[in-house]
Amino acid sequence: MIEVVVTILVWTTFAASAFVSAMSLVNLLFFRKAKVVARSANETQISVLIPARNEADRIGPLLDSVLSSYGVVCDVCVLDDESHDGTDTIVRSYSQNHPNVRLLRGGAIPSGWSGKQWACFQLAQQAQHDEMVFLDADVALSSDALLRAVTLRRQCSADLLSGFPHQRVVTMGEQLLIPLIQLILLCFLPFGLMRWTRMTGAAAGCGQFFLTTRQAYRVSGGHGAIRQSLHDGIMLPRSYRLAGLKTDLFDASDVASCRMYTSFEDTWAGLLKNATEGFARMPLLPVMTILMLLAFVFPVLSAMALSIGMISTGFVAPVAGSCLLSYLPRLLCCLKYDRAWLACLLNPVSIVLFLIIQWSALTRKSRGKGVQWRQRSYKIATS
Repeated sequence: MIEVVVTILVWTTFAASAFVSAMSLVNLLFFRKAKVVARSANETQISVLIPARNEADRIGPLLDSVLSSYGVVCDVCVLDDESHDGTDTIVRSYSQNHPNVRLLRGGAIPSGWSGKQWACFQLAQQAQHDEMVFLDADVALSSDALLRAVTLRRQCSADLLSGFPHQRVVTMGEQLLIPLIQLILLCFLPFGLMRWTRMTGAAAGCGQFFLTTRQAYRVSGGHGAIRQSLHDGIMLPRSYRLAGLKTDLFDASDVASCRMYTSFEDTWAGLLKNATEGFARMPLLPVMTILMLLAFVFPVLSAMALSIGMISTGFVAPVAGSCLLSYLPRLLCCLKYDRAWLACLLNPVSIVLFLIIQWSALTRKSRGKGVQWRQRSYKIATS
C-alpha cells in the first residue's frame, strides 16, 4: 500500500513539474518585448499620469526618465495624494522648469474608494491627450520606452496594455518573493486565452505600467469600476474585459525598471495586500496550493527522501526529472530578469512563503480584518 502511494505521489509530482515547465516555455514565446521603433516627424501625444503618495525619494528619477523620452510629446500630471514628505515640493520645482509637468492636489478620498484608484481616477479627468499612460512613482523608464510601448499598444489593438518592468531586488527578502511575479505569470497564466479571448479569468496586468486610451477608459469605467480594489494589476484588466474590451501585456524589462519594496516586511505587506484579489479566494487557493506544492516543493522533498533511502532507487529517473523540470522556470526567470541566484536555489522556500501569505490573507478576510497600506486602513473588498 505504501509503495502504491509513493508511486502515485512521485509520478504526480513529475506531472505537475512538467506542466509548469511546459507552460513557462510556451508562454515565454508569447511574452514579447516592445520592438525598437524608428523616430518619426509625427510625435505621439501622451498624457503620463502618476499617482504619488510620500514618494520624495523616487519621484525625481521617474520624472527625469519621462522627460528624457523621445518620439513623444508628454503632458505629465503628478497627483500629490496627501503626502507629508515633500513630494509636492519636488514636483513643483519640476513644473517651474518644465511647462509640460503639472502638479495636481488630490481631493479627500470618498467613501468606498481606495487611495490609488481615487488618485488615478482624478488624474484621468485631467488628461489632455487620448493616449494615457499610468505609471507608479517607483518606476523608471528608458528614453524610448513610451514610444515603443504606445506603438505596441496600437499594433496589437489592445484597449489596455500592461508592461511588466524589470524588478530590482536587493535584500534577501525581496529576492525570495518578488521574482515570483514573473514565475507565477509564466507558469500559470494561459497566454493564449489572455491574448485571444475576453475571458475575465485570463485577465492579467501590472499596475506599475498601464497604457490605454481615453475612449476605452470611459467605456470600461476606468478606475471608477474598481474603486475599492487594492490590486489594480488584476482588477483593471478584468473590468476592461467585462466591458468587452481587449487587454494584453508585454515584457517591459528592457524599457522600465522598478524596485517595489525595500525590505522583507514591506514585501510581505505588499503581497498580503494584493492576495485576496489574486489567489487568496475559494476555491482557487486550495487548488493552487496543491499544484504549487507538487510542482515546486515536492520534487526537492522527493530527492531528499531518495537520498536517505525512504524512496526506492527505482524512482531515480522521475525524481531527477521532477527536480530539473521544477527548477527550469525559475532558472529561466533568474537568467532573464533578476539574477538572484541564491534565492533561485531556495525557490521551494519562496513558494512556501508565498502560500503562507495567501492563506494568511484568506484567513484575515474570513475574520473580517482589513489591511493597512500607505498609512491608511482598508476593508478587504468582497468581490
